[in-house]
Amino acid sequence: MNYVYQQVLQRLVGHFTRAERTALQLLIQRIVVAAGGIEQVGLYKVLVAHGGGEVSSYTLALLRAAQLTIASRSPSTFQLRVATLRHAGMTQATLDTLHHSYGALFFHDDPRVELLLVENQEVYPFNHLRPASSAGKAVSQRTTLMVGHMTSGDIRATLCNDAYLSLADFYQRVTAWNGGVHALVSGDSPRKQGQYLAWLKKNAAAAGIDMPPGMPLSLTGLFARMEEWSNDCYLDLYGEHHTTTESPRRGGHRNLAYIGIADLLNGVEPVSAPLLTEFLGYKPDPFGFHFSHAAYPNPLLMAHLQGLQAQCLRALSYEDGVEGFVRQAMDYMQRRQIPDHLIAEASSPDGRVLATTYAQEFFGLDESQLTCLLFSPFIHHGQRLEGYLRQCHPGMLVALPELHKALQGKPVADMLLQWVVDNSGLPLPLVQHLYHKRPLEIGRGAAAQGACAKRSPTQAQLRAFQLSGR
Repeated sequence: MNYVYQQVLQRLVGHFTRAERTALQLLIQRIVVAAGGIEQVGLYKVLVAHGGGEVSSYTLALLRAAQLTIASRSPSTFQLRVATLRHAGMTQATLDTLHHSYGALFFHDDPRVELLLVENQEVYPFNHLRPASSAGKAVSQRTTLMVGHMTSGDIRATLCNDAYLSLADFYQRVTAWNGGVHALVSGDSPRKQGQYLAWLKKNAAAAGIDMPPGMPLSLTGLFARMEEWSNDCYLDLYGEHHTTTESPRRGGHRNLAYIGIADLLNGVEPVSAPLLTEFLGYKPDPFGFHFSHAAYPNPLLMAHLQGLQAQCLRALSYEDGVEGFVRQAMDYMQRRQIPDHLIAEASSPDGRVLATTYAQEFFGLDESQLTCLLFSPFIHHGQRLEGYLRQCHPGMLVALPELHKALQGKPVADMLLQWVVDNSGLPLPLVQHLYHKRPLEIGRGAAAQGACAKRSPTQAQLRAFQLSGR
């Protein structure tokens, strides 16, 4: 097997530029120093969070080269844990890309590598063919709808908040699982990390959560704080209907180290680097969800929602809304290498069918439920309910008083209760919970990260953790 790994290393390093070879040597040096010297490196375990994006893929390839290079020079090398958070927006194409890259890096039979998948707060061995958890999809669907209604139909909050809030639990689990890890390795910049943490902190503050002074200086302490804020956000969202789950068991190493390599990637455009395009065969998924791209985490689905919003709330056509979004996001979508024909078709009937199918398959939401979400008619004592009925269900206007009674929990005909459930996509108790809530201004999804960055913690604190696994 040593000969096989040497061949893998030679092929891998053969795709490196001169600058990348220098970055590799610097990465090796950082890992050896963090481990306490070359004699200790065989006992050292590092983690990379891999969401299938270009930066985490590039980071993973560098780490594999470092691992095999050390193995070629020393009796042992560091252990590598690769963990992926499977969320509602993760497509099979993304999982297939992960599997393909793991094969190219010869991970599957290497005892020095752990490949993990976290889904619905459970840790599993990575398996790209594992069916999505039906329970996890149901939870994500409810949270997506609740966030959408609570934020008055904010598109970015609707798509992002559940996935972002789940990151705290993810990091707690994968850093403590099975003995834990010694270090976290990330290619994300401190600025992106600060934006995420500021967003989470703003969400928690908007939910009425007390903000303790200062920030934990240890990575484990920071993850615990993140988990606490996330849980409190869910509690505020669901109220008495919140179901508590077992928290990740505390464990692992108390002084978890952080090895940042963002500076080693300066001047590199990972998505077009030969290391990704040729060696790993990386192909961006146009329908993939990208944590680190805060403004446009899922552009084609966002275009669909903008189209529905224009049609239902702004007296424009569906096509007007989609085309307006495409103009705004064109440069980004081209950088993401979204095919031109998909961009061109986004506002067409075929594009609408494709986006509708995607929303149904991955988020469990049909157009009527998405339209209801964008209106948010039940929040704040049904303040927008009459306008929603007038625009989308004029035949139900006659039942407006009875619908208010239903939302107040008073007895009404079963058919009205079923209408509320079918059109909202939510169980009746949660709709009635929304009726008594005021809209939240909770960071407008990930889009507000940049606006929050000025209030984020110090750079020294932020170097303690990796955010998105993009």
